Amino acid sequence: QVQLLESGGGWVQAGGSLNLSCVNSGRSIYYMGWARQAPGKEREFVASITWAGERTYYADSVKGRFTVSREHAKHTVYLQMNSLKPEDTAVYFCPADTRMISTANVGLYWGQGTQVTVSS
Repeated sequence: QVQLLESGGGWVQAGGSLNLSCVNSGRSIYYMGWARQAPGKEREFVASITWAGERTYYADSVKGRFTVSREHAKHTVYLQMNSLKPEDTAVYFCPADTRMISTANVGLYWGQGTQVTVSS
């Protein structure tokens, strides 16, 4: 079983930074990533990473601002978010799957989410 727990969300002013963490307390799984859902909007793919971190994928809306990374020793995936914008405000979720995560619909396992609020 894979159990995911996100943390690190909060409130920040536009231009600021946050670093989200997702800890997997269950068995290891190859692909992990991040997705988000803003109020009244559909869930959106944000980023994903392979087991060894040799490949990463990003939504166009976050390229150059967000960085996804993985630390196996801590069973954790991170999302470093810089130059945050009000439109980044959403609940951020951590999906995990045995196949590549490239859309918001891919994810065998999901965490409960962590709220990120960016004020202008």
